[in-house]
Amino acid sequence: MSKVRERFLKYTAYDVQSDENTHTHPSTPGQKIFGQRLVSEMRTIGLENVRITPEGYVFGELPPTSGCEKAPALGLIAHIDTSDAESGKNITPQIIENYDGKPVSLGRSGKTLEPIMFPVLKNKTGETLVVTDGTTLLGGDDHAGLAVILTAAEEILKNGESHGKLCFAFTPDEEIGEGTMFFDVPSFGADYAYTLDGGEVASIEYQNFNAASAEIVFNGVASHPGSAKGAMRNALLCAICFQEQLPSEEIPEKTEDFQGFFHLHAMEGNVSHAVLRYLVREHDDVLFEERKQLLQTIADSINRDFGAGTCEVHLRDQYRNMEKLIPAFLIDYAKDALAEQGILSVIKPIRGGTDGATLSFKGLPCPNLGAGAYNMHSVYEFVSVNEMEQAVKLVRSLIHRFSEFSRTKDLKSLDQVLH
Repeated sequence: MSKVRERFLKYTAYDVQSDENTHTHPSTPGQKIFGQRLVSEMRTIGLENVRITPEGYVFGELPPTSGCEKAPALGLIAHIDTSDAESGKNITPQIIENYDGKPVSLGRSGKTLEPIMFPVLKNKTGETLVVTDGTTLLGGDDHAGLAVILTAAEEILKNGESHGKLCFAFTPDEEIGEGTMFFDVPSFGADYAYTLDGGEVASIEYQNFNAASAEIVFNGVASHPGSAKGAMRNALLCAICFQEQLPSEEIPEKTEDFQGFFHLHAMEGNVSHAVLRYLVREHDDVLFEERKQLLQTIADSINRDFGAGTCEVHLRDQYRNMEKLIPAFLIDYAKDALAEQGILSVIKPIRGGTDGATLSFKGLPCPNLGAGAYNMHSVYEFVSVNEMEQAVKLVRSLIHRFSEFSRTKDLKSLDQVLH
């Protein structure tokens, strides 16, 4: 069994789902427990200055080898937590050796992983897959990234390979948008970094959504329905009216690539009080501001029609598009490292977020790379062991490339040198 596969399977035993409702850091105790396990493993491998913060962030380092002291410091980042979209308890992974391209029965759940539903399976014939039993998610997002990074570090040390300063970070609560809330970039010590938090290993991602969350509150007036005329203001009907004024085609189910959307993901209420919760997503900065303004414009119309104070808009920006902050050489490095394995890189936008976006705005340019996980946040999730192994080689190649150049804090100067 390959080391990265073995590592990944061990990680699936930990329940590390984050929870946005606890308002603690980390948001769930399982993340801290798993983080402490990672600390022990990192020290065993031979990483130095390994520590875990009170908020559950795990850090470690490798000082540069002789002759590589002037190389730029490279950061490698993955996240500890998994999504709460499906259960993450008692995960029972199944191993499919030499996948034959046919539907895969997911344990006794009655569910089936079928190529007709998930066409990407058609490209996985002959590979080793890890799938769920149909009752939980798998945790490839982002335990695949964790396994890849630590396996690459272990191999670098075992083989005595040259490298510049390497900085490792494993963050909690990425899935609830808090993965960098307590991330101290200066103390991390990296000049540039990559997150390993993606799907197919060929993917290189540095264009992501601008993102905001929106809570739309409707204040109604309850009354007995028999004497409601002129008195009742039904908050639920006001909420329906609000939703109907949003563009019906601009939802996740009907958009792709760079197309933005409004995602209604939760609603609650009664006649006197109702709440709609949205995710607002848009790649373009100007269009992003227009999306947020549209919510307020609709609210203003609700207040004109139903009375002042009926509708309130509460917006919270979550992260921004990092595209303009990523120097070209980081992308070129990744392309060349993939090409070494005969893999044609795929540049595509992230239809979501990543710790790297916020870190880039904090001064640490940080594109995202794939680690071989598919159908994430789902009971149909699976990982390709073959792609995890390719991702290990990718990381090692990036480490080697970074060891070859003089250290500089000037992004533009280094970008010019490398071109």
